[in-house]
Amino acid sequence: MSEHQKSGQVLGIDLGGTAIKAGRFDRSGTCLQSLTVPTPQPATPTAVLAAIVDAVNLIDADRQSEAIGIGTPGPTDAHGRIARVAINLSGWHQVPLADWVEEKTGLPTILANDANCAGLGEAWLGAGRSFQNLILLTLGTGVGGAIILNGKLFVGHDGAAAELGLITLNPDGVPCNSGNQGSLEQYTAIQAIRRRTGKEPEDLGKLAQAGDPAALEFWQLYGRDLGIGLSSLIYVLTPEAIVIGGGISASAAFFFPAIWSEIEQRVLPSSRKGLQLLKAELGNQAGIVGAARLAIENRDEG
Repeated sequence: MSEHQKSGQVLGIDLGGTAIKAGRFDRSGTCLQSLTVPTPQPATPTAVLAAIVDAVNLIDADRQSEAIGIGTPGPTDAHGRIARVAINLSGWHQVPLADWVEEKTGLPTILANDANCAGLGEAWLGAGRSFQNLILLTLGTGVGGAIILNGKLFVGHDGAAAELGLITLNPDGVPCNSGNQGSLEQYTAIQAIRRRTGKEPEDLGKLAQAGDPAALEFWQLYGRDLGIGLSSLIYVLTPEAIVIGGGISASAAFFFPAIWSEIEQRVLPSSRKGLQLLKAELGNQAGIVGAARLAIENRDEG
């Protein structure tokens, strides 16, 4: 393989509480190889580092890749060097993961929050590929977010921007781990759905599909809450598109109309001109795709 061909390849890694996904990509976004390995238990920083290095050696045995991007389940510093905390991983606090991986692999490495990686992935190859300005919301165990402005990931001055699930929906609502009360996450994450209905989101989706009136009514209320939260974000960011991902988005058909109804009612036409509400397209591959994009951008800027 020529040097020119070689220079395009990067590795995208998605570090999760139960699995580590890795993919080798060329600059066009074609996935050349991928694998998934279990996250070590307990998932201490040193154990996870060893698992990441093993995954890199497996997926890039012939050393064609030139950079690594890693999505982590928690906030990083603004420079993408340090995993400040990693949710559902044991003993993670201010872990210099990028330095560690670089030392073991010799490849320039950058980190980002997993929701930010999902947003980058959707913006590059998924539902957001036609837009320069978009919001991604991931609806799952928590509610994650990503903001793309002028084609670039917005992380704020200290790296912690776009915690979209933690905005206030109801100032007197359910307490949130963040210290907030009534955050959007407390109304729209999986645990919130269980608390409100006693059912799993997947079951509520099946019931709605079968025409169950109570399930259909629930999704209507769910979409209303999301629409109210998104209205605040639209006024601040005026995105071209809002992309909704995460496991709960499987039932998007039942709550998107209610989201849109709230947005039309609450947001001035001048703030939502041409706005599109879209379902994410990359599923659980969004993280590795976005991490690969992160690696490409980091290498180009470096």
